[in-house]
Amino acid sequence: MNTPSKLASLTMLRALVNYLDQGSSNATLIFYDDIKPDSININADDAAKLLILNLPKPCLKSVNENNIELFASNAGIATKTGTAIWARIFNGEGLAVFDVSVGSDIVLDNADIVIGSSVKLDVIYLSPQS
Repeated sequence: MNTPSKLASLTMLRALVNYLDQGSSNATLIFYDDIKPDSININADDAAKLLILNLPKPCLKSVNENNIELFASNAGIATKTGTAIWARIFNGEGLAVFDVSVGSDIVLDNADIVIGSSVKLDVIYLSPQS
């Protein structure tokens, strides 16, 4: 596949962020402690759910030279203890948008989540694939 220019990639990411804001609810980021499914079309195991974070609406903070920054998430309370392995992002309509792997696609200060703890993402960047 051909790689689009950086400007085209940032434009596509901005369209993705606009899609996250669609719907009456906020976009959400849900972390899981099991193996990431091979496809977004495979339902996540609810028993593996650790934490739900809501993104503010609108979630776009700024478009930078090399990435797009989203506003910080709202704090969420962990519902289970475990190590975050992956996360699924849903738009405001509750539709699954994409999955990310913790450690490579998304970096957390600590992937070990403890039940009852308050967790928040202070900085969220979406970067074009290179």
